[in-house]
Amino acid sequence: MRTQPFSVPAELASLLEGLPEPHILIDEQYRILAANTAYRRQFGPQEEVVNRKCYAVSHHFTQPCDQAGETCPRTQALLSGQVQRVLHLHHTPQGEEYVQIELTPVRSSGNRPVFFIEKMAHQPLAKPLPSPEGLVGRSPAFRYMLGLVARVAPSQASVLLLGESGTGKELVAHALHRASQRAHRPLVPVDCSSLPESLFESELFGHEKGAFTGATQARPGLVESAHGGTLFLDEVGDIPLAQQVKLLRLLETGTYRRVGSTELRHADIRVVSATHRHLAQMVAEGRFREDLYYRLGTFPIHLPPLRERREDIAPLAQALLE
Repeated sequence: MRTQPFSVPAELASLLEGLPEPHILIDEQYRILAANTAYRRQFGPQEEVVNRKCYAVSHHFTQPCDQAGETCPRTQALLSGQVQRVLHLHHTPQGEEYVQIELTPVRSSGNRPVFFIEKMAHQPLAKPLPSPEGLVGRSPAFRYMLGLVARVAPSQASVLLLGESGTGKELVAHALHRASQRAHRPLVPVDCSSLPESLFESELFGHEKGAFTGATQARPGLVESAHGGTLFLDEVGDIPLAQQVKLLRLLETGTYRRVGSTELRHADIRVVSATHRHLAQMVAEGRFREDLYYRLGTFPIHLPPLRERREDIAPLAQALLE
């Protein structure tokens, strides 16, 4: 690891070098004091980065991020003294890429942050430039939404995607799944708007042979198919009120029964739901259960319509053409 002639504690420099992820050490003036091998390999293989300003290396800016329309984690950490996490668009040898930043302040004996350790991780959730698949965008509204996705994806929290039709809710659901610890297991979509009320329970939970007329053999439901993975409830606002209690029981207890069975089954799933409807208004009108609304909406994410992200029209159009 290369460092400039500055009194960087040897223990701190050694710690950075031993970390497998890209890390840099910066001071209060945004100056990079040290960069470990992983950082130089991924972000600066062709040029020296030590002794340069972090915003010049990462963004090619001539001024700090917060003066150029970005959220600056160093500024926030200096004010709060706490770890800060943000999603940034960085210049890399492979072009511009989304990078997840985790910045940790290092305090002096006077309890004031004097160094900042910055950890970086490539974030493959989206592309800032035209791409034939996945999420595409770089507008402020899109980047704010993507930051929320990046924050919640590794957790087990239920996510509620809110937005008008055509805003890409299913694409975001797939991105959440790919960035989760369940990515090696299936993502099972459920189109709630197309399920008749009479078949909702059977489709979701499965049924046993003879449970009803036409049930000539046992059949697993979509919940069972999603075991270990993600259950994506699309247009969850269209679930009939009478059926909502059955979904609530699944979310509250993590258990369910096939139609026609008394056996209690365990569901190891993460639930992502989406709707274009105003669920809070539906709750107020008595058309959607309040307890189910809060169970589904542990982490709500609003997806901006295209009129709020006009900068993305050109790259989206090119991606669609490709």
